[in-house]
Amino acid sequence: MGYISVVGIGPGDYDNMTVKADRALQDCDVIIGYHVYVDLVKERYPGKEYLTTPMTRESDRCRLSVEQAEQGKKVALVCSGDSGIYGMAALVYEVRGERTEPQIRVIPGLTAACSGAALLGAPLTHDFAVISLSDRLTSWETIRRRLEAAASSDLSIVLYNPASHGRPDHLKHACDILLEHLPADRICGIVRNIGREGENSRILSLQELKEADVDMFCTIFIGNSMSREIAGSMVTPRGYRDVQQRF
Repeated sequence: MGYISVVGIGPGDYDNMTVKADRALQDCDVIIGYHVYVDLVKERYPGKEYLTTPMTRESDRCRLSVEQAEQGKKVALVCSGDSGIYGMAALVYEVRGERTEPQIRVIPGLTAACSGAALLGAPLTHDFAVISLSDRLTSWETIRRRLEAAASSDLSIVLYNPASHGRPDHLKHACDILLEHLPADRICGIVRNIGREGENSRILSLQELKEADVDMFCTIFIGNSMSREIAGSMVTPRGYRDVQQRF
């Protein structure tokens, strides 16, 4: 019996991949995943068997991983970012069910909240919430309640999946909800193509964010009441009381 490593490959470039993820991909026999993520690692790991499924076929991908492991293969199921944060780890456990074989190993990776925050500066130094705007698996009413709760709690907020061809206006709708609780000049940030060609970031207000052109390759950051711009970077202070005395 083989095993399944559910591997978070981070934003896609090798520099942002963990050592543990690299070892899992080196040691495996077959790499399985959505073709976009497989293409990100294919050149670095030659000689492997590669199997892909289209977008929205996540269950098929997990079943394929279980089947391959049952044949005695060491399987790496790759996910962008972290394997357990909006990743495939939970679904693999669900597909395998109550069995204990094949063994599942969850290999963490660098999620976009971390890698994107680093590009902007330090926007997540205090408490924050991560919310996906995709309503494919979660109702929009549930998403609305989570946005309202995060905003009313003065949390910094990270938004995943802000837009796609099928939901081009979700970020605009989310901003309308947030503007019911937050000021229009609340500092925000957009990062796009983290760790990939065309990587970029910018800082803007919540009102400007509402009209921003975004896509599925963007991650959105919304500051809390303490967040501000310092020398061109988005920063959320932790609240150290002696900072002015030292500097």
